[in-house]
Amino acid sequence: MKLLSLKRRLRATGAWLKLLWQRIEHDSMTTEAGNLAFVSLLALVPLVAVVFSLFAAFPVFADISVQLKHFIFNNFVPAAGNVVQEYLDQFVANVNKMTVVGAVGLIVTALLLMHSIDSALNAIWRSQKKRPLVFSFAVYWMILTLGPLLAGASLAISTWLLSLKWVAVSGMTGLVDQTLRIFPLLLSWLAFWLLYSLVPTTRVPPRDALIGALVAGILFELGKKAFSLYVTMFPSYQLIYGVLAVIPILFLWVYWTWCIVLLGAEITVTLGEYRQRQQEEKTHEEA
Repeated sequence: MKLLSLKRRLRATGAWLKLLWQRIEHDSMTTEAGNLAFVSLLALVPLVAVVFSLFAAFPVFADISVQLKHFIFNNFVPAAGNVVQEYLDQFVANVNKMTVVGAVGLIVTALLLMHSIDSALNAIWRSQKKRPLVFSFAVYWMILTLGPLLAGASLAISTWLLSLKWVAVSGMTGLVDQTLRIFPLLLSWLAFWLLYSLVPTTRVPPRDALIGALVAGILFELGKKAFSLYVTMFPSYQLIYGVLAVIPILFLWVYWTWCIVLLGAEITVTLGEYRQRQQEEKTHEEA
């Protein structure tokens, strides 16, 4: 009986993986990831400029913004994080000299990146429903403004917890350290879940979004370590490109990140689609 149950589960898993692969092939996932990576690099400086200009508008976040920069580049841009941060700091410093028209152009570029992400995810969900343009850009602007502030607030809370005297006295420092170590994974999981839940214009089952987001979060964390190891163990890009090596390295990492984001979305969609197919087959057999 247990053997039959195991075979049934393996057969179901195989059928689901086959469906997932078919969707990935049909959606040209890797090609779409390349398109988003290219657009992301074009919008990277405008996006960073908008985000950290928001921190400059709130003096209370002045110290937190520095910590947030280190946190982002150490945890989300492996291997080349320090070099990329130096270049972006220079670019953002030049942004402060721009006119109002130029600043508006930067904001529009950042919003267009989010529109590209919106279109790509809704294509995966096969959603034909369109949001009003004004509403869409209002949502994008909310993400641009609230996202960095929430990240800064969470980092401030983490710093505050470590500074509490009772934590050190009660011997809970180790527990807090362990919690903070998995904080990037939890943050990635939450970010992916919100992305898969809110961006599609169709209803997404929360459980499916959680599973897809968890897989994407784990792959993202493993990808950071694997990518850092690859760049360290096989420094071919540094040998060929020299000081310009940061460009292909950054592009590879952004491309890999988008592959993970889109794969998590495909997993989320496939879970619901496979469940629907099973129900249709069951109904057909009963009829």
